[in-house]
Amino acid sequence: MVQQVEIEKIDLFKGTSKKMLDYIAEETPLQLFVNTAFWATILCTPNNLKELAVGHLLSEGIVKSIQEIEEVTLRETANTCIVKLKPNIKVEDRISISRLHSRVIASACGSGSPYQYKGKTPIAESKLTVKAQVIFNSVNQLNFKAEGFRQTGGLHVAAVYKSDGSMVALAEDVGRHNAVDKVIGMVALDKIEFTECFLALSGRISGDVAFKAARVGLSIVASLSAALSSGITTAKESKLTLAGFVRGKRLNVYTSPERIII
Repeated sequence: MVQQVEIEKIDLFKGTSKKMLDYIAEETPLQLFVNTAFWATILCTPNNLKELAVGHLLSEGIVKSIQEIEEVTLRETANTCIVKLKPNIKVEDRISISRLHSRVIASACGSGSPYQYKGKTPIAESKLTVKAQVIFNSVNQLNFKAEGFRQTGGLHVAAVYKSDGSMVALAEDVGRHNAVDKVIGMVALDKIEFTECFLALSGRISGDVAFKAARVGLSIVASLSAALSSGITTAKESKLTLAGFVRGKRLNVYTSPERIII
């Protein structure tokens, strides 16, 4: 997920210029198929691709649970992942209410505004509560555990934790929504209950991220960065707990603060 390139480093303070090697984040297209139907091209960091495919389909409502998946086949040489569902699943019905408005999902943004979803807003019904100190410790671990970010400065990181602060999944990607989908896929494939966990990430909390969390049953989302208005609106509709600017022994809780215990 990291490449080494030669750069010309200019230091205006010293008035010097020199050639050196540096690290950059990779971005490649993944062609995602559901059964034999093309679903989308996801521009992403080329690791944890099976988990990305599974997490994306779960967080978009195309797959309701991991039990609906019969097989996941990754063809790395063709940059293709095929998710085969069980015969009783009517894929066409799921796709017809999808909020996906473009068949190319860029790393710079998610799969579209949550307001484009044609069905009901997902509700986070979990009774999970987490101590504020656990939230703070978990979010602040991210930069220390994100090796790719430390090398390149060009990757987002997301992680899923249990209520006691034990980490169950961590992933990095050039897209914050891809990182979220990857950890969702990891948790689902490990058959861990989403309602017992919370999501932590390094990027801004957009409506897209809040929607994905609520869709799978993650009731708390906390980030090093800011919450956007779309994220707060979606969180209010989904009864999701949103915490931003988790840093410096402080955190801003925008919605449903009762899940975070002081």
